[in-house]
Amino acid sequence: MKKMKYVILLLLAVVVFPFSVFAEGEEVIATNEGSKKVNVYLFRGEGCPHCQEAEEWFKSIEGEYGEYFQIIDYETWNDEDNAALMQDVAEARGEEAEGVPYIIIGNKSWNGFAESYEGEIIDQIKAEFAKNPEDRYDIMTLLPKSNKKAKKDDTAGIIISFLVIAGIIFGVYKARQAAN
Repeated sequence: MKKMKYVILLLLAVVVFPFSVFAEGEEVIATNEGSKKVNVYLFRGEGCPHCQEAEEWFKSIEGEYGEYFQIIDYETWNDEDNAALMQDVAEARGEEAEGVPYIIIGNKSWNGFAESYEGEIIDQIKAEFAKNPEDRYDIMTLLPKSNKKAKKDDTAGIIISFLVIAGIIFGVYKARQAAN
């Protein structure tokens, strides 16, 4: 009877473990829903001088325009998921993300950063802020939220769990047969 308790605990561990490892669920994409601030999506690379220049510029205008916008930052050089998201966003917009920084505000985007973009960016933030938040264009709400890779991993977890459980049951059956 004591052995049966261990077998049951082992079965539970085997059933729960694959799902805790493989299950990713739905991909969560930050959209700042419910806020009146405009989403400014900044895809950047760690160590990129133009990205750093853009970040510093956005920080410098927070005092004057901070009530209008919120930066939603995605580092793409060291994070494959963020790099893939940047490509998905560009594809959804009918563009190519040719590099970083890649800045998106409403229905406008900028590849790179230059001082000449500053006025355009501020004007776009103001224009989006003036709209009713429900009427704003937000590319992130148009992207699919389910993660296909997670579904494949869930299937693999189920199959592995089934095979392990079947193996354990077969082992217990053979052990009982040998004991009798």
